Amino acid sequence: MLDPAGRVIMVSGANRGIGRAITEKLLSKGYRVSAGARDVAGLKDVLAPVANAHLLCAQYDAETRATYKAWVEATLTTFGRIDGLVNNAGTSNTFSIEDGDEADFDRLVTINLKGPLFMTRLVMPHLRKVGHGRIVNISSLSGKRVANANVAYAMTKHALMALTHSTRRIGWDDGVRATAVCPSFVATDLTADVTKVRREDMIDPADLAELVATAIALPNNAVMAEMLVNCKLEDLF
Repeated sequence: MLDPAGRVIMVSGANRGIGRAITEKLLSKGYRVSAGARDVAGLKDVLAPVANAHLLCAQYDAETRATYKAWVEATLTTFGRIDGLVNNAGTSNTFSIEDGDEADFDRLVTINLKGPLFMTRLVMPHLRKVGHGRIVNISSLSGKRVANANVAYAMTKHALMALTHSTRRIGWDDGVRATAVCPSFVATDLTADVTKVRREDMIDPADLAELVATAIALPNNAVMAEMLVNCKLEDLF
């Protein structure tokens, strides 16, 4: 396993749910974390219990491209390097083939796909330098199969899988490894209205965060390209 000491990991959507759990988990393991979210003041408030010199809170808004480069620059100014990126920020809606406004579709593409794509482009030169760069894309089992009518969400998550494997391909010779973490229902705000699975049966964000930390810590010769994480029986497995 790679030593976390000195390694700098950027985490998007760090203010709640999975992103917050990942940030807290990485800090507890000794990583330096650059946490990104739209509302920096709110981000600082929620992370106050774990804040220390290893934490940077910065603005990242997938719908505002200027924040991408500014976040990378702030991370480099504070920590001097970047060893990993967790593309966690994402959203969902009910856009289907037969219903929904085009603007809703475009918003999902921007947040769920363009954000990870262009953040990856910005950090790749820095990940190549360290020889063990890591990118973890928080996808979904909806990126591996289609189980409902929410086609825009499934399309963006399927595309995120392609981005992950493309990243592995272009970065491999320089030690950059990419992993897609594909959970089923996670007990976060995003699944607050889900009734098909009981809340207590959903994946705990802290458990998912442990898997992300594992993906980041595994050595170059033992990295998983995909982690499929289920909380109920799936035909996919």
